[in-house]
This record gives sequence, structure tokens and C-alpha cells, in this order.
Amino acid sequence: LFLPSFQDLFGVSMVVPLMNLHIKSLGASHTVAGIIGSLYGVMQLFSSTFVGCWSDIVGRRYSLLACILLSALGYFLLGNSTTMFLFAISRVPVGIFKHTLSISKALLSDLVSERDRPLVMGRFNAASGVGFILGPVVGGYLAEFKGGFYQTSFLCASIFLLNGGLVWMLPWSEENTSNRNHYQDKETNSFTAKPNQDHHLKSANSRAVTNSRFFQSPWIQVATVLKKIKGIACSNLWDVFLVRFLMSIAILLYYSNFTLALEERFGVKPLFAGYLMSYSSALGVLAGCLLGPITRLYRHDTYRLLLHSSSFTCTLVLLYASAPSIWMVILSSTFLAFSTTIGRTCIIDLELTVGGNEASGTLLGVGQSVTSVGRIIAPLLSGIAQEFSPCGPPSLAVGLALVAIVIMNANKQKYRSHGSVKLKNQ
Repeated sequence: LFLPSFQDLFGVSMVVPLMNLHIKSLGASHTVAGIIGSLYGVMQLFSSTFVGCWSDIVGRRYSLLACILLSALGYFLLGNSTTMFLFAISRVPVGIFKHTLSISKALLSDLVSERDRPLVMGRFNAASGVGFILGPVVGGYLAEFKGGFYQTSFLCASIFLLNGGLVWMLPWSEENTSNRNHYQDKETNSFTAKPNQDHHLKSANSRAVTNSRFFQSPWIQVATVLKKIKGIACSNLWDVFLVRFLMSIAILLYYSNFTLALEERFGVKPLFAGYLMSYSSALGVLAGCLLGPITRLYRHDTYRLLLHSSSFTCTLVLLYASAPSIWMVILSSTFLAFSTTIGRTCIIDLELTVGGNEASGTLLGVGQSVTSVGRIIAPLLSGIAQEFSPCGPPSLAVGLALVAIVIMNANKQKYRSHGSVKLKNQ
């Protein structure tokens, strides 16, 4: 799963930086390009929850393969987009089904214990981050050739097809991914020494249930999806999603005018800002690899680690907003790469711990939708804040992060109670 996640972001990050140039070469205005980009974001917003919930119903294998193959179709169409209409059509399957990373995270959540989940998620994000670092370099190189965008799009589609083959050949079985109880049953069987025949019979039954769900009527599947989403909406997870929403907007505000603010405040060229962002991305990969020792240091207390990382992020963004020199910006960017990476992993783990793993795909889908709303709102808030000062967006980010920290402190008892149950189960 780590290799497909690397290939996924590697392929996508090759194409995405070149898309604005391509659509302008097709004769589109800035407004049309912005509308098409916004439509993609809106499709992602509404589809992430449904696709994640659908993966809970039909199983990770079928849903992941469907998302990979339909995303490959979208990038194949993008490689044939010689008009604006074809370009817009190519974004539809990608906008609806490009949730391969979310389903992969749900699959990892099904396969590993709660104790090891932050470590595995951190390594998964690190593998994805490496692909995000290398992809733009390869895409920029291919763009130098004649028809480079089309070649890059076809290469991205080929990578998704390769991912589909890798996922198909994975030595997994649906009983490992259809529900979280299998992991606990496996531990119980090892202590009670039940016959292996019982375990294989249960596995076969579980696989049969998943297969029957996949071939159910689409209307039945849609009704089941809506029922699951209603259950999440009526749950007590609002504060967890609100914290994710506020922190995601805070980070997006920090990056929203990063290049422009450095140029206005310190006279730094955009090239240097690009190097600084690549440097931060590389440190984020390193932070993902260090999550294991860090979680052990915190005795696997996800809530406390999230609270400390969010507080550290808030402090570092404040340091950046008030930095008197470029060296202070470099210092804040260095440590911010660690705190944001740790925070992203911890908030996902907290969602799954509080919400329960039986609907991990739905939970991750809702979380992705929450982040998508943040991506829509953040540019608007950034534009308003920049009217007052280049430091306006990061200053607003500090305020939102403080609100998230206050919410976490106000719900301290609930998070800790779930954390104690989590430790007992281990």
C-alpha cells in the first residue's frame, strides 16, 4: 500500500502544476480556468463522504480498484483534451473518484492495531510526501518537450493502471478489510486456541457478505450510504471535525500568500520561496518517519500529542507572522513541517478512535469533506486579510488555531476517556 500511495501522488503532482498553463493554451480565460478548478473542488467536497462510506459497505478492495481505474480514465481523457470542453469532462471522473488515498488509509486502519495506527499512518504520509516532492520535478522536465502535457497525462494514467494491478495482486482478503472486529477476533483466537476450521469458516462467510453487498442494487447501496452518513452526522464527533476544520484553514492561510509575503516583507524572490517550501516538504517526510518514537514517548496518547502539536503550530505561525528577518522564517518553517505533519496524523487517529473503526471509510470521507470546505473558505479569508497587511493571513491563522486549542481543552475528558479505553483494548 505504501508503493501505490507514492505512485499516486507522484503521478498527480506531475500533472497538476501544468494544468493552468494547458487550459490557458486552449484559449480559456482566467475566470473560466478558475471555474473549472472550483468545480473539481466542489465534486471532491460532496463525493469524499459518499465514496468513503461506500467503501465501508462493499469492501476496500472493490472500492479502491474502482477509484483507481476511474481516476486513470480521467487522466487518460485529460491526455486527449484538445478543447476546453474535453478538459472539463476529464475532470469529472477524477473529481468524483479520486479518493484513493482516503480509502488506503481506511484499509490501513482496518489492518493494524490502534496502538500502531499513528506509526503506520505517519509512514504512509511519508511515502506519499516523497511522491509529492519528486512529481513536479519530473512533470516540469517532460513539459519542456513538444506535447509534454499530453505525455505527462498519459504517464499519470499509466501509473494509476499500474497501481490497480498492484492492488489486485495484494495478498489480502476481504475479511481483513470489511470490519475492524477481525483483528480483535484473531487475537482472541490465539489465546483460546480455537480450531483453525472455525476461523476459515468465519473468513469465508465474511467474504461472501462483502461480495453480496458489492452486487446489491445501487439504490440499496445508496440508501445504506445515506443511513451511515446520518449516523455520523448525529454522533458526538462535531468537536473533532471542528478542530480539523479550524486547523486546516489555519495551515492553508499560512501557505496562501507565503511567496508574496516573503517578497513584500523581505524582498525574497519566488525561487527562494519555492526552495523553502520544498525543504519543508522534505522535513515533513522525515517527521512521518519519526512518528513511531514520538508516539512511544507520549505513551500512545493521541489527544495529548495533538494538543501539543497544535499549540506548537500556533506558536510557530505567530513567530512567522512577527519574524523580523528571513532567518526567523526559515527557523519557523523548519519546525512547522514537523508539527503540521504530526497534527494531521493525530487528528485522523483521533477521528477513528472516537468514532470507531466500523465506519472508518465514512469517517475519513467526512474528514476529507471538512478539509475541502476549508480549501474553499481559506482563499476568501486570505484575500480579505491581505487587504490589511501581508501578515494578515498568518495572524488570522493564529486566532483560528487558538480556538481549536480551546475546543480541545474543553473536551479533554471525552478524549482521555476514549484514550483509556484504547489502551485497555491493547
